[in-house]
Amino acid sequence: MDARLVNTVVSTLPSDDTHPYRTGPWHPQTEEWDATPRVVAGAIPSDLDGMYLRNTENPVHPAITNYHPFDGDAMLHMIEFGDGRAAYKNRFVRTAGLAAEAEAGMALWAGFIELPDTAHRTDGWTARGRMKDASSTDVVVHRGEALTSFYWCGDLYRIDLSTGATLGTETWHGAIPPWGVSAHQKVDPATGELLFFTFSKEAPYLRYGAVGADGVVHTLRDVPTPGPRLPHDMAFTEHYVILNDFPLFWRPDLLEAGIHLPKYQRDLPSRFAIVPRHGDGEVRWFEADPTYVLHFVNAFEDGDTVVMDGFFQRNPAPSTRGAADLEEAAFRSLALDQLETVLHRWRFDLRTGTTTEEDLSERYTEFGMMNPTVATRPHRYVYAATGEPGRFLFDGLVKHDVVTGAEEAIRFGDGVFGSETVMAPRAGTTAEDDGYLVTFTTDMNRDRSYCVIYDAAAPSAGPVCELELPARISSGTHSTWATRTELANATML
Repeated sequence: MDARLVNTVVSTLPSDDTHPYRTGPWHPQTEEWDATPRVVAGAIPSDLDGMYLRNTENPVHPAITNYHPFDGDAMLHMIEFGDGRAAYKNRFVRTAGLAAEAEAGMALWAGFIELPDTAHRTDGWTARGRMKDASSTDVVVHRGEALTSFYWCGDLYRIDLSTGATLGTETWHGAIPPWGVSAHQKVDPATGELLFFTFSKEAPYLRYGAVGADGVVHTLRDVPTPGPRLPHDMAFTEHYVILNDFPLFWRPDLLEAGIHLPKYQRDLPSRFAIVPRHGDGEVRWFEADPTYVLHFVNAFEDGDTVVMDGFFQRNPAPSTRGAADLEEAAFRSLALDQLETVLHRWRFDLRTGTTTEEDLSERYTEFGMMNPTVATRPHRYVYAATGEPGRFLFDGLVKHDVVTGAEEAIRFGDGVFGSETVMAPRAGTTAEDDGYLVTFTTDMNRDRSYCVIYDAAAPSAGPVCELELPARISSGTHSTWATRTELANATML
């Protein structure tokens, strides 16, 4: 393998760290690499053309009191394919918080399960406040750059797709909302628009916006909710965006005292807002069965009905009985088998205002991806992760056929854990599953990481190619696929 160590970031984590989410598959990296990955099995498909990017929570300093995996600093992993070749880079996202804590040599802001008053600084980011904007949750590609973001709102960080360098924050010519932007912006491949939402503890609590392919915010409107809410994702169709008000939110009585304790209100319905993508048309609210949803897959219009697929949590508040401490209690809400997440479909009838819904699978899966070319149109296939029981790790994937109900499942193998897996379609194809599945794996048996490529039409046939990365990478969350056109002349090859 041709690999070059570019930089090593100074970490203050203990060498004998025993934290369950900073060791093993979550052991953080400090090194940044440029590499030509070594093919160890099969061959790189000559028609795989584009870039796979995955964001990673990669902590540099111990938490002030209690560490949560979502608190880690952002590290972006990028692998580009073209003409049967591949190039890899990994880089920390140089956020303002990372720089400040590097200078201080310690954590300065409170994390997900820490009280804001424990922070050493009174400033900070996110809808809660006094948190670091780690920008470690999500990544999209828009206007030829990668944008990383944080799950509780913050700045968007611009990443050069040729070098991996952080270029600063995206402000959309100064029009970015003061609350910042939540993770899970959506880029419509048909229009080049970026759709986003943001939320806050201040009324009207929820806001939707759209940015054109020219980088100009052309839509920004409030979508009021009864109080502060904790949305995590959104969906969109050709003419609408779908926002949400789930019955899992900070307890209002404690919030007045500065305590941010989420509680699942089982007696309240889920509510979905159907919002016109452009203009100031009416916002329609629809009620549905109570749940919480981390991630949606796709939405489309079927006549006067909006159809949306996502992952319904049958148990949004797993029992904490017997948990040894706050950290263990919080970790239970990360495991798919604890949350009981199943692929689910909602149908919102715009004529009658009614909602119908159904489970599309009995298998616990999450982090679903699909062929991006069918966004806003009826889709057939969803590629979703399965979870290691009791832990926040992906041990395999399932190809869901939402038309026939058939499922094709694979496991990565004992001690091998994957990433959110993208579907990279072949150029010019018309078949929805004609392309490749691309993921990163962390192999604890070999103490290595790999980029693994499957045939999307037949993933259970096994990998068509495996490439060894220069170092074992930490387990991460969200990813995206950028086509050659979306890369806009950027290249690492």
